[in-house]
Amino acid sequence: MITIEHKGDLVIAAVFGEFTLTDFKEFEEAILYKFKFHGKPALLLDLHDMADFTLDVVWEDIKFGREHGNDFAKIAVVSDSRWVDWAAWLSKTFLDSEIQVFEDINLAEDWVAPAR
Repeated sequence: MITIEHKGDLVIAAVFGEFTLTDFKEFEEAILYKFKFHGKPALLLDLHDMADFTLDVVWEDIKFGREHGNDFAKIAVVSDSRWVDWAAWLSKTFLDSEIQVFEDINLAEDWVAPAR
């Protein structure tokens, strides 16, 4: 399950349980809308409560990242998983956006939030 919240130029997406292709499509639709009408958003992706993900999500994430790697101001990922940390590091190879992994959501939001 995924929840998506918009705070100005910041998009906050949180995944609970299994991250499915349906969840990813919902996320993608929200982000594409933000690109079209609001320019480069910052993204806070909270994966702290993600239990698992499907392989088709990985493939869609790779494709989406390659197509939109320049379209984010910053990306903060919240997780304590080594796999997520490794995947974020790997993503830096095709993303021009700054990306950081945090274990604390408050630190992540402070870092990623656009200047007011």
